[in-house]
Amino acid sequence: MFQGAMTAIVTPFKDGRVDEPAFRRFIEFQIENGTHGIVPCGTTGESATLTFVEHERVIEICVDQVRGRVPVIAGTGSNNTQEAIRLTTHAAKAGADGALMIAPYYNKPTQEGLYLHFKKVAESVDVPIILYNIPGRTAVNMEAETIARLSAIPNIVGVKEASGTIKQATDIIARCGKDFDVLSGEDHLTFPLLCIGGKGVISVASNVVPRDMADLCNLFFSGKFQEARDLYYRLLPLCHALFIETSPTPVKTALAMMKQIESDEVRLPLAPMSAANRERLRHELEKYGLLQPLN
Repeated sequence: MFQGAMTAIVTPFKDGRVDEPAFRRFIEFQIENGTHGIVPCGTTGESATLTFVEHERVIEICVDQVRGRVPVIAGTGSNNTQEAIRLTTHAAKAGADGALMIAPYYNKPTQEGLYLHFKKVAESVDVPIILYNIPGRTAVNMEAETIARLSAIPNIVGVKEASGTIKQATDIIARCGKDFDVLSGEDHLTFPLLCIGGKGVISVASNVVPRDMADLCNLFFSGKFQEARDLYYRLLPLCHALFIETSPTPVKTALAMMKQIESDEVRLPLAPMSAANRERLRHELEKYGLLQPLN
């Protein structure tokens, strides 16, 4: 159902508020540069520090600005099942094409608890759901067997897999079959995941280089494997640089340097990048050709 490079889009802020004009302009930049989909209110969109009102408004803005040109997959996860139902219900009513739902964090549910959580949301809201497995942030890994059980629920259509192991991704693909969308949740593993049967990536790097991330997938799915591999290795240092501090601080800093958004503002407890890491990031952007050297 969902394939290619989809941008886990940042939420621009200005003076503590969502910068709607900047957000709309940035969505246009993404679509003009070939992104295959837009994912608002994910980790990169700082969903953890958006109020309910802001969260819902960001999704509404995104759906309105995209106007059906690419899929919108709204982040609607929570560690509170009722809150997840509320957010997912709103996203469906707003016109989102799908929902991205992170595994409940902090609670550390059992595998059965994870299964019942997602089952409850899926049965409550008629919208395609992509699970989001990122144990580094949630403190719990959704095991391949649990994901396979959930894949039997008709509107659970895929998983954003960010456990960091190709073994888990292969186990998921083997258990869930070709109709279940396994998407990379880590830019640096996108090409390897495609090679084992993945359908694409929900990407941080796509904020900065949407055309190249889309082309990586386009080349792969058109059978141009060597060209896709060459592009992957060109992208790799940039992908690593965008995680030298906690995301999304580096990607917002990069976008502000590139004048794609007006401000690199993030919300506490995230903090601005250190001076040393800003220089490391600038160096990688210059090497990639995204910035002119200062000297």
